[in-house]
Amino acid sequence: MSIRQRHIAQLYLHGSLNEEQYGHVIELVSGITPHVQEMPPDAVQLDLTSALRYFGLSPYDVVQMTMMRLKALYGIDGSAGLAGNRMLAAMAADVSAPGETTWVPAERAAEWLRPRPVTALPGIGRGTAATLGRFGLHHIGQLADLSPATLQRLLGAGTARLLAERARGHDPRPVLPREPADRLTADLVLERDCLDPAEWHRSVLGLADRIGQLLRAERRVAGRVTLTVRYADRSSSTRARTLPEATDHSPALAAAALGLLSALGLQRARVRAFTLRADRLRPAADAFHQLSLDPADTRARAAEAAADRARRRFGPDAVRPAATARPGRDCRDSRGGGVSWPMAG
Repeated sequence: MSIRQRHIAQLYLHGSLNEEQYGHVIELVSGITPHVQEMPPDAVQLDLTSALRYFGLSPYDVVQMTMMRLKALYGIDGSAGLAGNRMLAAMAADVSAPGETTWVPAERAAEWLRPRPVTALPGIGRGTAATLGRFGLHHIGQLADLSPATLQRLLGAGTARLLAERARGHDPRPVLPREPADRLTADLVLERDCLDPAEWHRSVLGLADRIGQLLRAERRVAGRVTLTVRYADRSSSTRARTLPEATDHSPALAAAALGLLSALGLQRARVRAFTLRADRLRPAADAFHQLSLDPADTRARAAEAAADRARRRFGPDAVRPAATARPGRDCRDSRGGGVSWPMAG
């Protein structure tokens, strides 16, 4: 049984990209292959092996298609390297001019590597290069020709073994998509010690809404929430609650978080910060939602979806729960802007 040849591409994104723009890039390339390794702020690696049959194109043409889409949709210029493994793709990308792609086919990898300086190999720093230079080893081909025993005497067993493999163009590392975090956290540090229960209520509501937004953006649901309150004397209290059903619905998260706040029984506490954590996360597609005959629940979820669309278009502060609005002087500097929307519960 033959082993399918891998095709790895590394894209460098030219220009100063913010977090939102980098997210657009990841979303676009994830539509080409699910095997995407993020390398923020200006690079990304793709395993194109499984995508070639779908598109019916050569690896080079898939890379060109990706770069054209980035330019057409987001105005992002790039350069790329294409090879049979991650190391060679990164090295090829390093020598590619803006707008160009350097392709190193597997059968030409050794030939392409030989004349390159040893400093082009990942893992060779200034000290290692100086050591090799003292023995007249300046090019990768010279490392590849050196016996393992000789290289081991120069650099030590571990380093010699790794560099010998890399000098021959070997790199078995897979492209690893980012693993989703097993928890999401939102916190708020107040400008000064706060004794106002109404402000505590607003603060926890705001954190629950933020957690809900993050969950929906990542298409996940949470099975438990934990609230931590930190006080002026640096002590803290923590309460956790398992949710009746895993959810990404902000009002449900808010109800649980406010229940935890009430359970703490704070009276004249001098509160300095709140942290709300959602864990026991899983994909939203795997969750079950108990159907409700209450039309208010349907309206609340529709309003929530509309608010999320507005935030994606106009920014995260475009819409926020009306209950978090502050009528006057409070424990924080007032924040203006945005459109409020009613939150059920």
